[in-house]
Amino acid sequence: MKRIRARDFTADRAWGSHRLALFGTTGVDLHWTDKPYRWHRNTGDEVFVVLDGTVEMKYREDGEERVMLLEVGDALAIGNGEEHVAHPVGEARILVVEDINSD
Repeated sequence: MKRIRARDFTADRAWGSHRLALFGTTGVDLHWTDKPYRWHRNTGDEVFVVLDGTVEMKYREDGEERVMLLEVGDALAIGNGEEHVAHPVGEARILVVEDINSD
């Protein structure tokens, strides 16, 4: 058993992560970031949970860009193929559960 305090986790680069668990091909990762990711579409489902900080989740729906503000405790289920990009507001710590073969 290993305790990890998410609020104290940092990485040497934006979106650096620590693998908490691996269930078959499903990874459970703790991420730290202070910079946006990149626009992408996963090739599988993803669960995105804000553990610390605030994140603007930008996504495209029917060709229009939209923004959803996620705060501590907010969880988001992102479906296969949904185009999105996470923009932290300052530092953020995020739990991501997804197929490790997904992009």
